Amino acid sequence: MAEISVRGRLALGVAGAAAWASRKAGRGNGSMIGGLLALKIDPRIMKQLGRGRRTVLITGTNGKSTTTRMTTAALSTLGEVATQADGANMDAGIVSALNVHRDAQLAAIEVDELHLPHVTDALEPEAVVLLNLSRDQLDRVGEINMIERRLRSGLARHPDTVVIANCDDVLVTSIAYDHPNVVWVAAGSGWAMDATSCPRSGEPILWEGTHWYSTGTDFARPQPDWWLDGDKLCGPDGVRLPLRLALPGRANRGNAAQAVAAAVALGADTEQACAATGTVREIAGRYRTVQVGEHAARLLLAKNPAGWQEALSMIDHSASGLVIAVNGQVPDGEDLSWLWDVRFEHFEDVHVVAAGERATDLAVRLTYAGVAHTTVADPVRAIASCPAGPVEVLANYTAFRDLNRDLQERNR
Repeated sequence: MAEISVRGRLALGVAGAAAWASRKAGRGNGSMIGGLLALKIDPRIMKQLGRGRRTVLITGTNGKSTTTRMTTAALSTLGEVATQADGANMDAGIVSALNVHRDAQLAAIEVDELHLPHVTDALEPEAVVLLNLSRDQLDRVGEINMIERRLRSGLARHPDTVVIANCDDVLVTSIAYDHPNVVWVAAGSGWAMDATSCPRSGEPILWEGTHWYSTGTDFARPQPDWWLDGDKLCGPDGVRLPLRLALPGRANRGNAAQAVAAAVALGADTEQACAATGTVREIAGRYRTVQVGEHAARLLLAKNPAGWQEALSMIDHSASGLVIAVNGQVPDGEDLSWLWDVRFEHFEDVHVVAAGERATDLAVRLTYAGVAHTTVADPVRAIASCPAGPVEVLANYTAFRDLNRDLQERNR
């Protein structure tokens, strides 16, 4: 167990009391309020809680929660692992997760991209997983090349940390390119719209099949140490193992590859780590199927253009209907102009329903995409409006959250 100062013990005591009061009042599990109070009382509490652990940090625009769950599963072959159960990936949530698992010698921690530099300073991780980097909420995250430079500078302060980096992502490669200790993973990248120019020279990036290179400087896709060959994961020393995942989509195969690479970097057996990734079936309600009246609804979450494009590729076109729910609240980003960057043009033969608080904005985009659709703002009613049979539901952050809440209340 990490040694905690007197001030730190006071901070954790107050955090525990606040979390208990939050749960008793029905305001949630109390992890956020507990972590916020602990940090207010002792700003060094994260560093104290992280001391003595072998930690992996996982960050990127998309896939953080899934890869964190897979990394946790893979590391669990070595022992107990501290991690967030709810995906709370900023300072308060990280403190709460480390506090709940005080005795765990291993940690797999999801980290928001903006928080990675100072969290890395505090926890001194053994490994950092860099998944991908693309445009997100401009009102919160800001311009993407600025984030790339900030992460590159932050990792430069930790030369001994192993960086597990996706070499198919141009911006991630730039972050890790000069780092002395990198494991390159060809995890795939279905979105290149935010990396058409070199982040180092500003000149165009050219693609030749899976290989890419900058036309303005000595910067090109590195040779991967781990890669995917169909349903096989290939790696160092001739490793070639079946990757049997419960989660759908090519992006999740890439997530699993990076999770395995991170666990192996910490000493896990490759075969056991690979098998463990297949035990992850659901992440905070994502990918699960729920019964809504006569419909079996599968719930998918997407939060930004790259995530939407990947989620749309997972849609079953044989389903009876597709409900797309979009809100525009602060956690989603109130500017929905990103809808015009997502290709909705491939759903001509699917019964599509536009839903959510911003259903009319979505309906305009679907109209221009030539997608026949109806508009039903309430997502539960939108599901009910579909023909009998399985329904795919794709929602952004608060629409997904609210739909899960409404479904839970209906089932009480």
